[in-house]
Formats: sequence, C-alpha cells, structure tokens
Amino acid sequence: MAEETLYFNGVNAETGAYAMAPRSLKELAALAMAPGASPSPTEARGLSDWRAMRDKGLRQGNAKDLAQAGWGVIFAQADERAEALKDALRELLDHRRAQAGKVYEHYYQEYFGEKGYRAGDSKGTFLGRFGVGPGPADPDLMPYYLLIVGDPEIIPFEFQYQLDVQYAVGRLSFDTVEEYARYAHAVVQAETAPPRSKPRRVALFGAQHPGDPATDLTANGLLAPLAKALDGGQGREVRTVLRDEATKDRLTALLSGGTETPDLLFTAGHGVVVPNGRPHQKERQGALLCQGWPGPQAWLEPLSPEHYFTADDLPAEARLDGLLTFHFACFSGGSPKFEDFSAPSVRTRVPVGPESFVARLPQRLLDAGALAVIGHIEHTWESAVEWPGAGRHIQVFQDTLERLLGGDPVGAAMECFAVRYADLATELCEELQAIWRGEPSDDARLSGLWTGSNDARNFAVLGDPAVRLAPVETGNSAISETRR
Repeated sequence: MAEETLYFNGVNAETGAYAMAPRSLKELAALAMAPGASPSPTEARGLSDWRAMRDKGLRQGNAKDLAQAGWGVIFAQADERAEALKDALRELLDHRRAQAGKVYEHYYQEYFGEKGYRAGDSKGTFLGRFGVGPGPADPDLMPYYLLIVGDPEIIPFEFQYQLDVQYAVGRLSFDTVEEYARYAHAVVQAETAPPRSKPRRVALFGAQHPGDPATDLTANGLLAPLAKALDGGQGREVRTVLRDEATKDRLTALLSGGTETPDLLFTAGHGVVVPNGRPHQKERQGALLCQGWPGPQAWLEPLSPEHYFTADDLPAEARLDGLLTFHFACFSGGSPKFEDFSAPSVRTRVPVGPESFVARLPQRLLDAGALAVIGHIEHTWESAVEWPGAGRHIQVFQDTLERLLGGDPVGAAMECFAVRYADLATELCEELQAIWRGEPSDDARLSGLWTGSNDARNFAVLGDPAVRLAPVETGNSAISETRR
C-alpha cells in the first residue's frame, strides 16, 4: 500500500514542476520533531493560556468601534526611513487618532523612536516593556488593532505571527515613501465616502489543472463549498470563476476596477515560486497561477507569462478603491528568508531568498486602492482544507469570509485563524511531549498538527487591520450585515 502523502501548493517558475515535492507523513512527522521546528515550551504555554480564555481577541467592548478597541502603529527604531514613513502616513494616523482617541486619548498609540520595535524583539519582550502580559487585548494597556510599518527584514514576520494571536495585526511594506502616502489617502477616502448601494459582490476564483491533486482539492473541496455556503446571504451576490473560466484574462477583468471588480475577492490555487537568487524573484514570487498551465504531468519547462498573474499584469489605470482580497496561494503574502518546511534542524535551514520580503502583487493592489490583502507567507498545504484521516474542513475560511461580509475589520475577522493556530500548536506541543515521554508516535496526527499550525499561523494581513468593507445602504440608513 502506497504511503500517504501531503501536497504543497506552489509551482516552480523555472521547471514547471511542483516547487516542493509531495511529502510522506513519516517525513513530515520527523520534521515536526526536529529541534526548533515547533513552538518553544514558553510559546506553547502562552498559546495554551490564551486558548483557555473564554473571551479571545478584545477583552471587552465592540471590536468594530475603534473608540472601544484602540488602534496603534509600530515603527522600528532601526528603520532609517521611520520619520519619513510616519510623515507619509500622517493622513491615516490623524484619521485613526480621531476615531480611536475619541473617548480615551491613550486608545491611540504611536510606537515610534524609543517606544518602537527593537531589533531582536519577541512578542513577549515588546509587550513586556509596556506592562502587557498574556490574555485578551486590553486597550487600556495596548490597542487591539496594531499596524506594523516596515519591511520584514527590519520587523520580522515571526514577530507579526506571534503578535497576531492576541491582537489584530497588519503590515505595510512598500518600496517608496510615496506608496505609503497613497495608501493612507485611499483608506481615508474610502472610509469617509457615502455608503455604497447593495448588494455586496463576492468573487471566488480558482483554476483546476489536469493531473493536479492540489487544485482538485482547492476547486472542489474549498471554493465550490464556500460558494454554496456564502450564497444566499442577505445583501450579497456570490460569483464563482472556477476551472476553465479561471483564466488570466478573467482575473485581469476582476482586478481592472471596472464593473466586474467585486468588493471581496477570494482566490485559491498555486502561487508561483522563483528559486533563490534568480532575477525577478521579488517581482514574480507569489504570482497567481491561472488555468492556462497544463498541469504537472504535461508541462515540465519554464512557466510562460501567460500562465500566471503578476503585479505587472494589474492594469496601470486600475482603481480598486474599497477592495478586500484573500489569496490562498503559497508566497502570496510574502517570503521569509528561510523555509519552514524543509530542514531537519535550524542549522541547515534552506534559504528562500537573499532576504525576507513582502510579495509584489499585494503591494501593487494596495497602491491601486485596495484596503487590505490577506496572503500567505511561505508554502500552503492541503491540510488547510483537508485533514489527514478526517476529510474536508473549511470552517475557518467560511467563518472569516462571513465576518468580513458582516462588516468586521479585517484584523478582527482573522481571529478565526489565530484560534486555529493556537489550537493546533497547543495540541502539537502536547503530542511532542507525549512522544518524548516514550509514547508511540502517530505520523498522520503529528504531521497534520505541524503543517496545520504552521499554515494557519502564516496567513497575514497586508494593510491596516482596522479597514473593512464599506457599509451597504438600505433605505435611508447604512448598515453592515452581521452573520455569526
């Protein structure tokens, strides 16, 4: 009997093959037990304590109201551009100060200069300087919504991952100061515009390539069920662009800023992976593979530009004001410097690129007026959709999309993934402790917990975590649909 394997999403731009070969459950279980591969005991205790809390996220109050939740921005002390970036974001910062500090001034915070992120900070050391410990976010101590400003070489992805369990966290990372200023202006313009006429429009986009188990799963096990679950909600239209329809031309139309552009776009499929050190890695890493790719058995040569959608394919004139996008694709949010899923120990980690970076496509979407992009850092796994031995489980995706459609800020909606990460990481540590005590190892369970926890952790918000879909107009009032 063939040993069961798990598939990564992601196709190598230079070979047309999977960027990482499918792994057996035994291989993955061995990686999970490698030194440094799983949460430390201290981190595990913090996750366990947080998971045990009856109320997660905001300690009390309404997370949709910044005057009750608070909002803060984090700059790095070592960032030479920090002052210029703060000036570029001034329109957004003043807007958030007026909202978050309306009742209590300290519910708005700027972590800048001596208060900013210090090189080497962990979540614990950063929070500890402000007297903050474990538990739900208390805006009297630190705001619930936190915007990290700067690239991941200066403020690492790992800091964002861990802070994002307890808080609603997003990141802005652009190449130029002007892009920060344009984003700030777009957010303020969107939030001060009149309510939009309903219905809200949702588009679900995903290819299904011949002979490709990964996109068989995302098309049939994720996108199709999501469309059925979301359809029929009050005040919304749900469109599916699947399989043969999921071409590059259709994705271009969805992101043109015209009549086909939805309010919420969810894509699922392969991300393009450019090997370490190759030209155009930053420009193409995490690009979205479309239906034109013939599949892993029929195409074993460099990908054609016609196969995938990059930042350069976004129409120059496109205005995506008010758009939220969610991309279930490897590297669609960005790339760490080293892989999490290849090395047997931290001493032999495999480099992804010369440095950590945010993917170019979400940068371009945000510069064109999108409010936020949810993407994935590093490889995604099929365990995000199908649990070994248990079958399909997509509730975390459905709950997140429902919360976004219900008017929750994007950072609050992503609490669904924080809960999933905390649950799986805590169970992973308990499983490892049992193995170290001499109990037998269950490869399927251990590999599932390890890949699932990493996968849930690595979904990241790019943009201000307090943004949300514009309210819809009903009669003489503007309302946000609430479905929980």
